[in-house]
Amino acid sequence: QVHLVESGGGLVQPGGSLTLSCAASGLTFSTYDMNWYRRAPGKERELVASITSTGGFTNYGDSVKGRFTISRDNAKSTLYLQMNSLKLEDTAVYTCNAKRHGLSPKYDLDFWGQGTLVSVSL
Repeated sequence: QVHLVESGGGLVQPGGSLTLSCAASGLTFSTYDMNWYRRAPGKERELVASITSTGGFTNYGDSVKGRFTISRDNAKSTLYLQMNSLKLEDTAVYTCNAKRHGLSPKYDLDFWGQGTLVSVSL
């Protein structure tokens, strides 16, 4: 059974930093592309950052470029999100996602964690 468990969320002041972790089990972590999503109160889910299975390519949402860094340790089956210069609008539940594309969409594999709350407040 696949488990993705996020940790590291909490309360932080604007301008502060947090590092989120996502520990994966029950899957061959190194074969999955990984993503961080977030959902702020009253808003749609937003893709924050992505990283390919080997870590060779990353991509970021416009709202976090230059402030957040996604990384992974395949030996530890763990995904990270380093968040710097946090803003009030970064407040959201952050969720990690593991995705592996099959030969056709019906063979895609897609797993989600439960999420961790990040609150940026004065």
